[in-house]
Amino acid sequence: AMIAKMRNMGEACTAANRFLVHTDVAEEFSGRLAERMGALTVGRGTEAGIDVGPLVDAPSQAKVSELVDDAVQAGAKVLAGGSTVGEQGYFYAPTVLTDVPASARLLSEEIFGPVAPVTTFSTDDEALALANAGEYGLVAYAYTRDLTRAVRVAERLDTGMVGLNQGIVSNPAA
Repeated sequence: AMIAKMRNMGEACTAANRFLVHTDVAEEFSGRLAERMGALTVGRGTEAGIDVGPLVDAPSQAKVSELVDDAVQAGAKVLAGGSTVGEQGYFYAPTVLTDVPASARLLSEEIFGPVAPVTTFSTDDEALALANAGEYGLVAYAYTRDLTRAVRVAERLDTGMVGLNQGIVSNPAA
């Protein structure tokens, strides 16, 4: 999940934009993700020990802030991050949101930043409906121990690429 979200600080077209997590594991998943995201060090990428650098420019930082603020105002809960970092630069804290309502813009718009909104599902049909509801379908990631389920879900995803049990779909060696 971290690799799928945080590739290039979330500023990648293949970065996971939404996390659909089964209700049975959502609380544990969200807590662990928030712990890992919250432990990342934000700062200038040229300095030692930095995990997360700045966003590309001020408009990008403003859009990420706007999308997170919109979700929180609609009822989402912040488990980690949720704000800009520092007085200078275009830094945004790695963020995990839960209880994100369907009306939140970040579920339908590309975030292009270090923000992981978590929504839940109870059945595969519900998850697939949520996954396929978005306008953009470049890539989806599915994690399961059941190979039959993985193939069934992958075949029903309306997306260009599917990463099964991995957070990176593109490979320069390919």
